[in-house]
Amino acid sequence: MLFLPKRLIGLLVGCTALFNLSTSFAENTLRIGYQRSSTLMTLLKTQGTLEKRFAEQGIQISWHEFPNGLPLLEALNVGNVDVSADVADTVPVFAQAAGADITYFAEELPSPKAQALLLHADSPITNLSELKGKKIAVTKGAGNHYLLLAILNKAGLGFSDIQPAYVTPADGRAAFENRKVDAWVTWEPFLSSAQRQLATRTLADGTGLADYKRYYLSSSSYAAKHHAELNQLFNALVQTGEWLKSNPEQAAKVLAPLWGNLDVATVLQANQRRSYVVRPVKLEALGEQQKIADAFYREGLLPKAVDAHDVHIFTP
Repeated sequence: MLFLPKRLIGLLVGCTALFNLSTSFAENTLRIGYQRSSTLMTLLKTQGTLEKRFAEQGIQISWHEFPNGLPLLEALNVGNVDVSADVADTVPVFAQAAGADITYFAEELPSPKAQALLLHADSPITNLSELKGKKIAVTKGAGNHYLLLAILNKAGLGFSDIQPAYVTPADGRAAFENRKVDAWVTWEPFLSSAQRQLATRTLADGTGLADYKRYYLSSSSYAAKHHAELNQLFNALVQTGEWLKSNPEQAAKVLAPLWGNLDVATVLQANQRRSYVVRPVKLEALGEQQKIADAFYREGLLPKAVDAHDVHIFTP
């Protein structure tokens, strides 16, 4: 028989209690990763909707903000968050390439006009083929990166035909405003903000080129054990999307200060270009995800080919 000192026994008992407490906390907490631009999740957070919904089940909501979609998906993959607010369609492709076990649990219907390639108003460029040799600001791996590839493909150009400037949206705005680049590919609300505050011209948006769907994701381990919770979250997103479309000015007033103190008119314009129609994901409807994966693999942005349909789908 092994005899342990009383002090060590007390320490072990305390550690066990702490472990049980942390395990209980994890089981009774829904950890949500989001970005500042995660419109519907931001509204839910601001209005305290989820806290009220889940309180009856004794579940707490824990919010975790990330600068963009890629670190958010990394956190999801390693188990630091349970679900992800909407990310651009390109992000799950990178997550798959990295071996992440993800589950799609909702999508927003396409919003192709929520991305565009901007020129300076006095730019001599008049058609897509004239982008050859030009310096274009783009956020690497984001939805606008795929839009740029699609624009170049339509013009008969390759990525090697331009000079890409990989920047964050904020740095892209600065580079464009200071004329350090010839064009800038961006998304909402950065797009509307630039169009309303700067002298710009839109050469192309995503119409006919890139659907720009936004996807909501969960770790597959969480989805397998928490169907009821994901179902409640799905319903809350559907209702919030409907509320936003029915109350655009009220929603804009809530979002404006959270989006860097944008004026309400800019937020209104940005939201008009987003569908915010939340629907279940259908495996057979991931065709554009495969196009994105193939395009990024051809350009050497993915370490291996990705089967975009090799994912888990949550059915609410």
